[in-house]
Amino acid sequence: MTHSVPSVPASASQWVEALQSVGYFADLRLATALHLAVGLGRPLLLEGDPGVGKTELAKALSQVLSRTLVRLQCYDGLDHRDALYEWNHAAQMLHLRLSEKQQSAQQIERELYSESYLIERPLLKALRAQSPGVVLLIDEVDRADEPFEAFLLEYLGEYQVSIPELGTVKAARPPISLLTSNRTRDLNDAIKRRCLFHWMDFPDRDRELAIVRSQVPNASESLAQQVTDFVTRLRSQPFTNAFSRSPGIAESVDWAKALVALNALHLDPELVESTAGVLFKQRDDIVALQPLIDELLTPAKAA
Repeated sequence: MTHSVPSVPASASQWVEALQSVGYFADLRLATALHLAVGLGRPLLLEGDPGVGKTELAKALSQVLSRTLVRLQCYDGLDHRDALYEWNHAAQMLHLRLSEKQQSAQQIERELYSESYLIERPLLKALRAQSPGVVLLIDEVDRADEPFEAFLLEYLGEYQVSIPELGTVKAARPPISLLTSNRTRDLNDAIKRRCLFHWMDFPDRDRELAIVRSQVPNASESLAQQVTDFVTRLRSQPFTNAFSRSPGIAESVDWAKALVALNALHLDPELVESTAGVLFKQRDDIVALQPLIDELLTPAKAA
């Protein structure tokens, strides 16, 4: 039995609907950037504060297109071989001991660097994927260093990489590639030139309310609105300057779930203070929140 391949949405508005069908609420600007990236076959660089939904977009995209999500998590000191491939050295050494008395050195070398001993890492796995291809997420690329950025240029520009033992590996079906950055440092201009770019903001109040409703359907309408109003106001001036970072969408959803678990019907100062550890993960932020709670609750009370 054959399985039909999902069609790619034909417009930005169709992308909005398709993503919403898997629980991701994109605005038209983001949907347009995604539509262009997929249609033009270009990598898409997503920058924005932590928690705005960059990584979740890649997950939603893989669901919409029914393609495997391959994730390359970047970190300080990431080496290109960690991203690309490595050889199974233990198996190679065993093969060498078994073969050195029976085969020529040239034959042994050919066999040692054959596909049998190659271990694919995310980048090579994405390049060699069969049709219809995969969604490749290069997550938090700003955490890697400049040499790794330089290594990525060949992939981003030509969807290929060069491996000394195997030669050039070029994608038969280029992966749909998303790069994310929390902007902990500026990326090289050469990386940016090879990508389309989109800056992701936190969602507006109505879109975040839709997300909370979707992810926490057992929350009352009143509670969902109060949670959304509180977090939206918390991220706005002048409150945002009081905290090391603003709560992300995931924290909003987790807070709503926690409040439902506590059988809360509405927000009050005591409840906010006792559950502040869901919104913030730093002690200083929790301390900074306490004198602001009454003011932050004002919109919810007015509603």
